[in-house]
Amino acid sequence: MDHTTLVEHATPATALTDIAFVAALAGLLGLGLMRLKQPPLVGFIIAGMVLGPTGFGIIHSSAYVQVLAEMGVLVLLFFIGIELSLRAFVLTIRQALLVAGGQLLAALAVGMLLGYLIGSDVAESLVLGFIIALSSTVVAMKMLDDMGLLRSEEGRVAIAVLIAQDLAVIPMLVFVSSFGGDDVSYSMVTFKILVAVAVLGGLLWWLGRRGKLRFPFTEQIENNVEILALGSLAVCFSAASISSIAGLSPVYGAFIAGILIGNSTLRSRVIPVIEPIQSVLLVIFFLSIGLLIDLWFIWDNLWFVLITCLVVITAKSLLNIALLRLTGADPRTALVSGLSMAQIGEFSFVLAAAGLGASILHEDTYRLAIAVTAISLLLSPVWASLMHRVQDVAQKGLTTYREALREAYAHEIEEVQRGRQVIDAAVFHVRLRYRAVRLAVYHRKALKATKAAEQAEQMASQEAGPDVPEEQAPEPVLEKQSQA
Repeated sequence: MDHTTLVEHATPATALTDIAFVAALAGLLGLGLMRLKQPPLVGFIIAGMVLGPTGFGIIHSSAYVQVLAEMGVLVLLFFIGIELSLRAFVLTIRQALLVAGGQLLAALAVGMLLGYLIGSDVAESLVLGFIIALSSTVVAMKMLDDMGLLRSEEGRVAIAVLIAQDLAVIPMLVFVSSFGGDDVSYSMVTFKILVAVAVLGGLLWWLGRRGKLRFPFTEQIENNVEILALGSLAVCFSAASISSIAGLSPVYGAFIAGILIGNSTLRSRVIPVIEPIQSVLLVIFFLSIGLLIDLWFIWDNLWFVLITCLVVITAKSLLNIALLRLTGADPRTALVSGLSMAQIGEFSFVLAAAGLGASILHEDTYRLAIAVTAISLLLSPVWASLMHRVQDVAQKGLTTYREALREAYAHEIEEVQRGRQVIDAAVFHVRLRYRAVRLAVYHRKALKATKAAEQAEQMASQEAGPDVPEEQAPEPVLEKQSQA
């Protein structure tokens, strides 16, 4: 049976109902996971997975969702460019390039090994390596932001490495197209890479030597929220389109546009306007990840998918920590930054789709890549939380498993106990009300029975007529005849 996504045309009313149902479920799951001190994005992925084509099938078409998800990725890179501190990025660019380069080389080796195990050719193995090498900027930023570390040393190092990875997507996509048989020469590939690096380097150098940019009509639009939102999105998508037409990645153009806006006098005005739009689009992005998961394929290859995902996450965690330590990061920074990049990234979906479209990836390999990528995103917050707990337990020198578990999951145990108390109280009140209702029903039935008995007695007395006294009763006829 083919479990691929079916694209169907839904009526506006049906589409609106689906959107409302998905939004409600995603919100409830997000709130539930926030209650357990987990990032809500995991709930959004689960919502898409459950409601998707291979789940309950409530959402049969993901075409429009994918468009909105791609817009979310573009706005994310645009927002990163706006918030990027040029001075901090220049200070960490050497470490970021070394770590990203080490990740790519190690991922290519893992991709070749995985390709050998599943019988893939060299081109397919290289694409698998590209997919594994990338980490999720969206998930890492959300995790660091939830922990309050986005603007700390750990966040600065992680974001620098992630930006280097995002820039590496450009040559990866070009290489994937060339492997697919498109008319792209390696000299053109090299030229595009050099142009992209030169434009970014020249822009950073130029902005670092001058003050804030001042765009035309700044005074007229800086207090107009509608124009700021519309203009910012227009700049973002226009730059992405130009970058795509030039043969580069659209995210490269969005990132460049964000850097320009971030180094202008409008930066402080644009950020609060764009952030809510970015949040909504990112929720749709996480829902789209859930829609891509083929539950039937995962069920048929459950152990292989889970083992592959666990090996990838563990290997990336250890590799990231080792590379960060080798490039001068302190232990805590290496641990936090390395674990935040343990998952496979959102651009891996783009690479997998490009590989499938170029006939490099086979259908089963594509499904495996999507499944492992999605599950790694799903488990990444839990993985980072677990590793943090392990570090805290190790620092406290606990000796028994019971003490370690109690210390590691103290908050969850407290929440469970609190929830149990709430449930017990609710059950007690329910039982009390149930007994009160039963007693009221019993008394009501008894009252009805009493009234019914009284009415029956009255009716019987009315049918019998008035009673005759015994002394006035007529003598029997036989007695009168005997006396005569």
